[in-house]
Amino acid sequence: MLKYIVFLSLVILAALSCTKNTDLTYSQDIAPIIHKNCTSCHRSGGAAPFPLTTFQHVNRKKNTILAVTQSGLMPPWPADRNYSHFLGERYLSQDDKDKIKEWIEGGAPLGDTKTMAKPPLYDQYSNIGTPDTTVWFDSIKVIGNSRDKFFIATLPIVLNEKKYVRAMEFLPNENNLVHHMNGRLLNYEDTKKASITNGLRILDLEVDEETYIKQFDALKLTNDDGTRPVQINSVVNYLPGVQAQLYPRGIGGFTMHKKSILIADDIHFGPIPQDKWDHSRVNIFYTDSPPKRPIREVMLGTNGASKIIPPLVIPPNQITQHTTFLKIPDDISILTINPHMHLLGKSFKAYALTPKQDTIRLIHIPRWDFRWQYFYTFPTMLKIPAGSVIYVEAEFDNTSKNQNNPYNPPQEIRERYEFGGAGMRTTDEMLQFIITWLPYQAGDEHISLLVKEDKSE
Repeated sequence: MLKYIVFLSLVILAALSCTKNTDLTYSQDIAPIIHKNCTSCHRSGGAAPFPLTTFQHVNRKKNTILAVTQSGLMPPWPADRNYSHFLGERYLSQDDKDKIKEWIEGGAPLGDTKTMAKPPLYDQYSNIGTPDTTVWFDSIKVIGNSRDKFFIATLPIVLNEKKYVRAMEFLPNENNLVHHMNGRLLNYEDTKKASITNGLRILDLEVDEETYIKQFDALKLTNDDGTRPVQINSVVNYLPGVQAQLYPRGIGGFTMHKKSILIADDIHFGPIPQDKWDHSRVNIFYTDSPPKRPIREVMLGTNGASKIIPPLVIPPNQITQHTTFLKIPDDISILTINPHMHLLGKSFKAYALTPKQDTIRLIHIPRWDFRWQYFYTFPTMLKIPAGSVIYVEAEFDNTSKNQNNPYNPPQEIRERYEFGGAGMRTTDEMLQFIITWLPYQAGDEHISLLVKEDKSE
């Protein structure tokens, strides 16, 4: 027994002697780094699978934190910061990485808790503020047969009066089953639509593929006289890693009538092995002011305004390059951009070439990551002169070296057109570049798109 105690003491002394001394503490040095870069996702109600809001949380995951921060895997920010800049960039400086490494290897001391900064306060049910109201889609049962699922879901909304909407925010439930959704709003006139609650709420596209083109009839979306209501596209969207976009007051927004239906087009659930339920919500943020500069949207590539050259067909065991481009007829101000590919995506670059042959950098993602597909918003509006051509250059890797390849051995993968548009199954491919823009006004390039924490009107 005495020998065992002596041996154990020697082991402990050896371990302590291997621990580097450090003056860094969690309270003074590490908590500010974690709060700034991690807790927006790693918190209750956040997108990450575990919280990092307390010393206990961080200490428990310190080895994981060391590995993912030193490798650059976390915090996730696929865009090349040496190419262009955006709001909300998530990255650690080398100094921050060195501090985290030294602190963990030095035994992860807590330090003086009396002066420790508290984590930021977040709304558990919103990423952009406190909504004025929350509405819920009907629950959807997602069958666990390891296949992609697609639905159209409708959400009737009845108001006492017409309202102006500053932003909408889609949030999946805690199961995080939704891969993407695209929301559009149908506004009805009282005199043309008696009821907006008579139609189906959920349309299963796997079962009801034939009704996709006839969705207005199947979901009873037309006016009572058979005409179509006013439609507003892209009022709310969702992709992995995406947070709702809130622009400064006066930019964007739309009007919602007393009777309206929010349609989640092609709400996509990724493959899962067991049955689960989704009950997603939409937060609505109102404003007293009517829209002054409604935003517009153009999409290049798949389902968009420009062709992909060569066509998006990726043979097995090959890395292919594709491009798409679009000429801009008038001066525009770009607010936000969203690149989109699937599992074979390898790299993505977009830029504009002006009539004077000047290059305007938009975005470069040297290592595409299907899990993180942000809407990237510029710090200030970006002017693109009339006559400029926007180019997209993308690489796809259909080899066995691509760990995300859905097939082993690799198979030919391409765009597949169904339901009236390109198939969006995870195992198919897409190449899209979505641009949110405004007609240019003098001085736009000096207007900041940073929204301050101002909840008042």
